[in-house]
Amino acid sequence: MVRAVLPGTFDPIHYGHIDIARRAARLFDELIVAVYDRPLKRLLFSPEERFNLACKCFANDKRINVMLFSGLTTDFCRKANVQVIVRGLRVFSDFEHEFRMALANRRLSPEIDSIALITSEEHSFLSGTTVKEIASLGGDVSSMVPKHVEDALKERFSHLGDDEADIIQITSLRD
Repeated sequence: MVRAVLPGTFDPIHYGHIDIARRAARLFDELIVAVYDRPLKRLLFSPEERFNLACKCFANDKRINVMLFSGLTTDFCRKANVQVIVRGLRVFSDFEHEFRMALANRRLSPEIDSIALITSEEHSFLSGTTVKEIASLGGDVSSMVPKHVEDALKERFSHLGDDEADIIQITSLRD
């Protein structure tokens, strides 16, 4: 049985993430969508909220499980008996970052392979940062995220007021 992991912050999870996860699930016996709990960036949603939003996205996908994790991805892979790390590539600039990460992960755990799936064209512009910025300005994100994520974004931004700039870092395009 080959298990794979799609790690990320998923803040918030969007159709690009969902597409990569479902395509990866066709390639492996099981896919774990691993929600990283403490990345080095400010997040809009707590780990539990991001976990719950992701769980709802994959509730009907029997080969996709959602888990929270801390620490190194390779340590999580060993503990969860995962053989493959899956990453998505949107644009050419993603390749350099993912290439370096794959080499670092290989150095840490040579028994774990990394693969990259090219995003579907209709999702190539999507990032969590883009979704958050549009939602924070009252824009329509219904074509970018499932309804329950859209609702969570509206709810969160209705309570943030003018403090949202302290949470959303609009300069990064990597999620």
